[in-house]
Amino acid sequence: MQKILIVDDEEVNRELLQEILKDDYEVETAEDGEQALHKLQSHYNEMAAVLLDLKMPNIDGFAVIMKMKKKGWANRVPVLIISSDQTVEAENQCFELGVSDFIHKPFETSIVRNRVKNAIELFNYKNQLERKVEEQTETLKKQSEIIKIQAEKLSEAKPFNKLMMEYNAVIMEIETKLKVLNAEFSEEYNRNPFESIKSRLKTPESIYKKLEKKGYPVTIENIREHIADVAGLRVICSFPDDIYRLAEFLTKQDDVVLLKKKDYIKSPKPNGYRSLHLILSVPIFLPDEKKYMKAEVQFRTIAMDFWASLEHKLKYKKKIDDTDEIEQQLKACADSIEDLDYQMQEIRDKIDTHACAKEDWSISL
Repeated sequence: MQKILIVDDEEVNRELLQEILKDDYEVETAEDGEQALHKLQSHYNEMAAVLLDLKMPNIDGFAVIMKMKKKGWANRVPVLIISSDQTVEAENQCFELGVSDFIHKPFETSIVRNRVKNAIELFNYKNQLERKVEEQTETLKKQSEIIKIQAEKLSEAKPFNKLMMEYNAVIMEIETKLKVLNAEFSEEYNRNPFESIKSRLKTPESIYKKLEKKGYPVTIENIREHIADVAGLRVICSFPDDIYRLAEFLTKQDDVVLLKKKDYIKSPKPNGYRSLHLILSVPIFLPDEKKYMKAEVQFRTIAMDFWASLEHKLKYKKKIDDTDEIEQQLKACADSIEDLDYQMQEIRDKIDTHACAKEDWSISL
C-alpha cells in the first residue's frame, strides 16, 4: 500500500482522515509542521502524498510547503491542503505555491478519497514523464557524442575530403555564373540585381545527422544521392522582381539543371519565412572528367534575410520556448517586411520610369 502523511494539529481531523483513507493507504500522521518535516526528512521518498493543514502552531502549513520546495521534496510528493478557510485568496496562494489540490473542512468521504487518488495518479504520471524525458535527454546526449565522433572520422577520410572539394567547386561555378549575370544586368539596366552572395558547406556532423534522420547509412554515394544542400549559396537581392529575374537567367543556362523549386515568397511558411529555394545540378570540370554536382541556391531580399537571421537567433540559438505571442509578432514583422519590399520596388519603378522619360525627351530635342 502507498504511504500518505496527514498533518493537522487537531486530533479529531487526523483520526477522521485516517478512517477515510486507511483502506487504500498506509497512513502516517503528524501533529504539527515540525513533526511533519521530521518525518519527511527520513521518509519523503516513501510518501505518495501529504495532506497538510495550514493553521498550526509554531510551523504552519505555508512554512512546511516552503521547506518542501527548498528541499526539492515538493517535486516528488503532491501536497493537498486540508483547511476550513473557504476564501479564494487562500486557495490561490496555495496553488501559486504549487500544491496539487485543496480539501475543505468538514470532510466529505468521497471527495477526500477521489482528490487524494487523483493527485497521486497525476503526480505519478508527471514523475514518469520526467523520468522518460531525462532518459531521452541522456540518450540524445550519447547519440550526439557518437555522431560527433563519427563525423570526426568522416572528416578525416580521403574520399569525403575529395567530395567536399567537389562541392566547393560547384559553389565556385555557381558564384561565377551569378557574377557574370550581375555584370550583364548592370550593363543593360545600369544597376546590380544582387547585393551579395554567401556560401557554405555542410559540416560533417550536420551531414551525418541528416543521413541518419533519413534512415541512410553514411556513405559517399548516399551523401551525393540523398542530400541536396551540402553545397549552399544565399543570394541577397535588393527587390523581389530581381530575385525572379536572376533565378530565371540562371536556370535558363544550358548546363544548369533545375531539380526542384520551392517558392516561399509567393507561398510563405506559416511563421512568415520568405525565400526562393532552387536545387540545381551544375557541372564542375576536374582534370579527367566533367561531373554534375547538386547545390541549393536561396534568393532573398535584404529585408527577408534580415528577418530570417534574427528569427533564427531569437527562437533557436537562444532556445526560447514557442509561444503564440512570439509567433504572432514574428509573423507581423514578416508581413511588414513584405509590404516594405514591394513599396521600395514601386518607388524604384517610378524613379526608373521618370529617368527614362527624361532621357527620351532630351534625345528628341
